[in-house]
Amino acid sequence: MILAGDIGGTHTRLAFFTIEGERLTSSSEETFPSQAYSGLAEIVSQYLSTHPLSASSACFGIAGPIKHGRCEATNLPWVVDAQQLASELRIPIVRLINDLEANAYGIATLEPTDVMTLNIGAPDAAGNAAVIAAGTGLGEAGLYWDGNSYHPFATEGGHTDFAPRTDLEVELLQFLLAKFGRVSYERLVSGPGLVHIYHFLRETGRGEAPAWLTEELQQQDPAAVITQTALGGRSALCEQALDLFVSLYGAEAGNLALKVMATGGVFIGGGIAPKILQRLMTPLFMKAFIAKGRMQPLLEGIPVRVIVQDQTALRGAAHCAKLHGVSKASQ
Repeated sequence: MILAGDIGGTHTRLAFFTIEGERLTSSSEETFPSQAYSGLAEIVSQYLSTHPLSASSACFGIAGPIKHGRCEATNLPWVVDAQQLASELRIPIVRLINDLEANAYGIATLEPTDVMTLNIGAPDAAGNAAVIAAGTGLGEAGLYWDGNSYHPFATEGGHTDFAPRTDLEVELLQFLLAKFGRVSYERLVSGPGLVHIYHFLRETGRGEAPAWLTEELQQQDPAAVITQTALGGRSALCEQALDLFVSLYGAEAGNLALKVMATGGVFIGGGIAPKILQRLMTPLFMKAFIAKGRMQPLLEGIPVRVIVQDQTALRGAAHCAKLHGVSKASQ
C-alpha cells in the first residue's frame, strides 16, 4: 500500500494506492485546505486517523525545491522533512519530490481521454518532454528521454525573470517592478498573476470596472471572478486580462520547450488550465508558444496537450513511489 500526496499552496490531497499489475488504483482520497494547518505531518496524521490503513511507503509532491529530503515550501510557511515524517507517521519509507516532478511522473498514468490537444505536432515527434502548470504558483518540470523511457526531473523555472515581448508588456513589467522590485514569470502566470494583470490594465486606464465587478472581486476569489467574468463575456476588462494571461502562458511554455528541447511534447497541467480550456483552444496560446524567431519551425513540430485529469500529480507521486520508493530509504 502506497500513501501519496499532492501538496499545493491552496490544497493538500492525499490518497492510498494499491498496485495491481502495472496499474495503480486509488482509494480514500481526501482534500485539505493547506493554509489551515501548521504543517504536512498534522494533515497526514488527521488523514490516517480517519483512514487507518498501513502504508509500506509514501511519496509527497510538494511545491518547492527539495534538498536532501527537506523542503521549505514556496507558497506555504512549512518546512517538510522526509526522515522526520517517516518517524512521526511510522511509515518505513517516505520520499519528497517537487510537485511538478510529481506531475511529470503522472504523465505515464494518463489515458487518451485525460488530455486535450492544442497542437498535434510532427508525426514522428520524439525526445524530451516538459510540463508547465499554473495554479497558486507556476511550476515547471522536464522529462529526459533516454531512448527507451522518460526520467522526470524538477526545475524552479517558474521563478526565472519575466521578459516582456511588447510595449504593453514593458509597461506591465514596470508596473510590477514598482510593487515587487523583481518580476518572475510566476508573478504573472498564476492565479495571483492574473489578478496582477487585471489591476495593471485597470489602473493604467485600459478598461472600466463596474461596481458589481469590484464588489465581486472583494467578496470572492478574485482570480476566479476575473476568469468566470471573462469567459462569460461580461467584462471587456476581464477578457483583456485573461487574453494577456493566456498569451504569457503560451510564451513561457515555449520558453520551457526550448530550454529542455522538448520535442517529445509539452503538457499543460495545474488547476487553471482545465478551467480556461476554451480560451487555450483559441490561437492565442499557440501563437505565443511558437513565436520564437528562427526556432518557430521547431516549436511548430512539438505536440502540446492540456492535462484535464485532476489526479495527475497525486498519481504521479504514487507512481514515483512504485518505481523508487521500495528500494530507497527515506529521502
